[in-house]
Amino acid sequence: MKKTKHITQIGLDTKQSETLASQLNVLLANYQLYYQNARGLHWNIKGKHFFQLHTKFEEIYTDAQEKIDLIAERILTLGFTPLHTFSDYLKHTTIKEGKQISDANEAVALVISGLQTIIIVEREMLQTAEKLGDEGSLTLLTDFISQQEKEIWMYNAWLNQ
Repeated sequence: MKKTKHITQIGLDTKQSETLASQLNVLLANYQLYYQNARGLHWNIKGKHFFQLHTKFEEIYTDAQEKIDLIAERILTLGFTPLHTFSDYLKHTTIKEGKQISDANEAVALVISGLQTIIIVEREMLQTAEKLGDEGSLTLLTDFISQQEKEIWMYNAWLNQ
């Protein structure tokens, strides 16, 4: 396919793709902070739920790391540049930073809050991806959302034990 001024390398409208890439960068920034929060929770958790949550937080940050890579690669696929500095992440994130959290309930609540923030960003992006006809981004986002909704339910069930 011949690349024109108005069409990306994958056949999508350039201007709309730029809007979606910008939204994906916001998602990337939020995921980076969510990832770092999970690392901190993994390192600092204490108490009777230590073994259970230490392992769970490692699962969370490992999953987040994979999603971060998928998001950045999607931005590149659209023909744009992913954010890659912490200063940029902090400018674009709306996730609450968790600092020195060692209490189990507070830690799980931070995970839930992060996931809720991420889902809001993703749902807003669905409209842009749909309007663009970008099945790749739509699939990525709907897969993420399905998993995250289930995780929020399970973490809330844990909190209400």
